[in-house]
Amino acid sequence: MKPSPANLEEKIKLLEGPIVVFGAGGFLGANLIRRLLESRSDAYAVTHQGFVPWRLIGLPTTNILRCDITNQAETQHLFEEYGFRTIFNLAAYGGYARQNDPQTIFRTNLFGLMNILNGAETKGFAALVHAGSSSEYGENSAAPNESAELLPNSYYSVSKTSAATLLKYLAHSKSLPVINLRYYSIYGPWEEPDRLIPTLLSNAQKGELPPLVDPDISRDFVYVDDAVEATILAASEGIRHHAGGSLNIATGKKTTIREIVDVVKDIYGMSSEPKWASMQNRNWDLRDWYGNPSLAKEILGWQARTLLREGIVRTREWVNRQPPPPEVAKLVPIKQAPRLSAVVACYKDAQAIPIMYERLKAVFQKLKVDYEILFVNDASPDNTDRVLSELSARDHHVIAIEHSRNFGSQSAFISGMRVSTGDAIILLDGDLQDPPELIASFYEQWAAGYEVIYGRRIRREMSWLNNLCYQAFYRILRGLSYVSIPVDAGDFSLMDRKVVNEILALPEADQFLRGLRAWVGFRQVGVDYIRPERMFGRSTNNLRKNFWWARKALFSFSFAPLEFILYLGFGLTALSFVLVVIQIISKIFWPNIPHGITTIIVLILFFGGVQMLTMAILGEYLSKVFEETKRRPKFIRKAIRFGGQHLTSAEEINEFVQARAQPLETL
Repeated sequence: MKPSPANLEEKIKLLEGPIVVFGAGGFLGANLIRRLLESRSDAYAVTHQGFVPWRLIGLPTTNILRCDITNQAETQHLFEEYGFRTIFNLAAYGGYARQNDPQTIFRTNLFGLMNILNGAETKGFAALVHAGSSSEYGENSAAPNESAELLPNSYYSVSKTSAATLLKYLAHSKSLPVINLRYYSIYGPWEEPDRLIPTLLSNAQKGELPPLVDPDISRDFVYVDDAVEATILAASEGIRHHAGGSLNIATGKKTTIREIVDVVKDIYGMSSEPKWASMQNRNWDLRDWYGNPSLAKEILGWQARTLLREGIVRTREWVNRQPPPPEVAKLVPIKQAPRLSAVVACYKDAQAIPIMYERLKAVFQKLKVDYEILFVNDASPDNTDRVLSELSARDHHVIAIEHSRNFGSQSAFISGMRVSTGDAIILLDGDLQDPPELIASFYEQWAAGYEVIYGRRIRREMSWLNNLCYQAFYRILRGLSYVSIPVDAGDFSLMDRKVVNEILALPEADQFLRGLRAWVGFRQVGVDYIRPERMFGRSTNNLRKNFWWARKALFSFSFAPLEFILYLGFGLTALSFVLVVIQIISKIFWPNIPHGITTIIVLILFFGGVQMLTMAILGEYLSKVFEETKRRPKFIRKAIRFGGQHLTSAEEINEFVQARAQPLETL
C-alpha cells in the first residue's frame, strides 16, 4: 500500500542525517531534495555545476553544494567534511539522446558511483539508494521482474547494469547498506522541457500538437511524487529487507503514446491529431517498455497510485504557475566555504612536519573551511621525503612537492603557490616558528576585507642582541626602501588569491617575497605574535646567511646605495677642491713646512677603498641584472606525491601542475 503523507513524514524524520542528494540538479533529484527540506534542514543538494541549477533556485544556498563525483579527491573531501549518513545517488548521464559520449557515460554512472562509495566508507553510512534505470533490462523490456535476464542495448544500459552489479557485490562482500532502484518513465513538475509530456503540454496550450513517434509504442509512466516516495522508503525499508538488490519503480501499466495524447487532448478540449511517426526514435528505444512493480510493493509497501490523467493535470497546474524554464533562469553562484591553501617550506624539518600537519588540520577544521596543505621539500638531507610520503598517502588534503636541489625558501614558496588552488594562501616555515594557530586571526582579518595579512614579530625567543639586530635591520630597510615594507614581518602571511596571482605573474627570477608582497599593494594589516624558538634542531641561518638576506632585500628594493655613491662622489670632489686650495695657500705662506709621505698613503688608501666600495655596490646591481637575463627557472620539481600517487616524470608533473593552475589576471 502507498504510505500516507503522515507516514512518509515520519519515515523522512527517521532517516539518519546528514542526508545528501547527488544529482539534485536533475528532475527526480530536485523533487526529492525539495521534499526532504520540507521536513528537515540537514539535507544537502549536490550538483557538479558552479551555479545553482534552475530547478534548485529558491532553496537555501547553504544546503546546495558543488562536487564533481568523477573527481575522487573532491568527492572524498565532501564526505570528510559533512559525514553524510543517508545518501541518494541520482547523478546520471546518458539517459537523453544528446548525452551520447561513452566515456562520460561510464565516468559518471560507474566511476562516479565508486567515488561516492569510497567516500561514504570513510566514516561509515546508514543507507545508499542508487538511481538505476529500467534500461538495464535492455531488449528484455516487456514487464520483466527483477530476476529477469539483463540484455543491455546501449552504453547507458551497460553502465547502469554494471553499477547494479557493483552494488550487489558490495552488499554481499562487505555488507554495505545499498540498494538499486530501476525507475521507469518518471514525469511531473521540474521535468526537462523537451521531454514528451512537457512538450505535449506546451504545444497544447497553443492549440497544437507536436510531431510524435509511432502511436502504439508503450511506456510505463510514473508520477514524480510517487517515485520520490519510493526513493525515501528504499532508504529505510529497502535497505533493511533487500540490501544489494534492485527494485522496479513502475506502475505495471502499459500506456501507449496514443493514450497519452488522448488524455492531453481531452484536458485541453482538442480534436486535432499529431503527425504520427514523424519523429525518429533513439536507437535503443523499444516498442513495449513497461515494468513489474510487485517486489517494490512487497518490500517497500509501495505502489504508484497517481493516475495518468491526475498526474498530467497536476503537471499542467505546476507549469502554469512556474517561471520560464532553464534558459532564462538566473545563474546564482553556489556559495561554499572558502578554500585555504597552506604552503610549508621544509628544510631539515622531518621531526616538525607531523606536528605542523596536526596543528594545521586542527585550525582548518575549527574554522570549518575547505583546505589543502602543500609541503615543499627543498631537497632536505634528512628523511623529510619519507615523512611526507606517509602523510600524503594518508590524507588527500596533503600534497608533497620535492625539489631536485635546495633552491631556497623563496623558491619553495613560489613552487607551492603555483600548485595551490585556495581562495587564500598561507605561507609558513616548516620549523614551527610560525605558529599555525595564528591563522585563525589571519582568517578573521581576511573575512573583514583585508587582502594581505602578515605576522608581525613583536619579540623573538632569542638573545637580546639578536633581537636588537633584527629590529634594527627592518627599520633600516624600511627607511632606505622605495616601498613601505612592514617592520618585523617575515614570510608568514595569508594572501588573497588575487594578490598571489599578481606575485606569480611578476617575471623577476630573484624574488624577495616579503618585499614583493608590499610592492603589489592591496589592503594589508599585521597581526602581532611572539616568534618561538625552533622546536627541533638548530637554525639553518647564520651570520653569513643573514648578511646575504640583508643584501638581497636592500638591493632588490632600494636605490639608496646608488644615491650614496652619488653623494659620496660629490662630497669627495668638493673636499678635493678645498684641499687643493689649502695646499696652494700653505705652499705660498708656509713654503718650508715639510710634506710627509704618510698623507699620500692615507689618501691613496682612502680613495682606493671608496672606489672598491662603489664598484662593489655597482657590482651588486649588475649581478642582479645578470641573474635576470639568464632566465633560469626558479626551481625544478623532482616529484609530487598526493593521494597515494607518486609522480616523477616531467610529463606527469607538468600535467598535474597545469590541471591545478589558477588563471593569472595580469597575463
